[in-house]
Amino acid sequence: MTGPVAERDADPPADAPAEAAADPIEPPAGPPPGGGKSLTIGAVCKALSQEFPDISISKIRYLEDQKLLAPRRTPGGYRLYSTNDVARLRTILRLQRDEFLPLRVIRQELAAGRSEPEVTKSAPQDGGGTPPDARPGAALRRLTFSIAQRASQYSLEDVVEDTGAEPRLVAELEDFGIIKGDPRSGTKFYDETEREIVRAVTELSRYGVAGRNLRVFKTSAERESALLQQILAPSLRSRNPDRRKEAVEALENLAAVASHLKHLLLVRDLRRIAR
Repeated sequence: MTGPVAERDADPPADAPAEAAADPIEPPAGPPPGGGKSLTIGAVCKALSQEFPDISISKIRYLEDQKLLAPRRTPGGYRLYSTNDVARLRTILRLQRDEFLPLRVIRQELAAGRSEPEVTKSAPQDGGGTPPDARPGAALRRLTFSIAQRASQYSLEDVVEDTGAEPRLVAELEDFGIIKGDPRSGTKFYDETEREIVRAVTELSRYGVAGRNLRVFKTSAERESALLQQILAPSLRSRNPDRRKEAVEALENLAAVASHLKHLLLVRDLRRIAR
């Protein structure tokens, strides 16, 4: 479609300067839902760029195409983002970056009420000390999992229902040592980490990745685990329960940092392939 109508319906191009994109020709029509000042897509991109350096106007548009965002429009066709819209976008971006969730799962999380306060929630300071989220790697930690606790247990039926995986895929993952069920009273149970491993592998299987291809991930994880264990071995073996607790917390932080580093290295190498 060409002509004046098409120009009114379009946002500024993705490669336009953020300052230009932030100033719509047409003033906002009415107050935004939830109060606060309305922002154009360029202004939103600029506001979040420090926390999310990879954000772009085209990425925000893509999330809107995927029905994850629904900013209001002026009569002239300009997108206007409310405070709630920006908070929702920040939640989506953090779930992608920190929890490596696919958009399908993020959509489910948002529908279930996952919100920005949940993602950024931190414990109050005690006597002016450093809050837990200020520890190295704490901001990168996946909220669902804990090294110290195995948490909930799920039957095979639960895992299949939650992840959409085929039972034979779960059996294949056990054969290759990717997961290991805990047999009890004739029934195998899996913890939440193993359930999410199955979910991730289910996503990969849609691209033709088979169980035998996962050995590279398993080997990499085992080597990283051995390295982190070596770093914290004296503290982890300590008979002092407080020192052991601190060591486990440090282990979680180190694991989060190592996982994020691996993700960044992967992104760097994939960018070379995509050129």
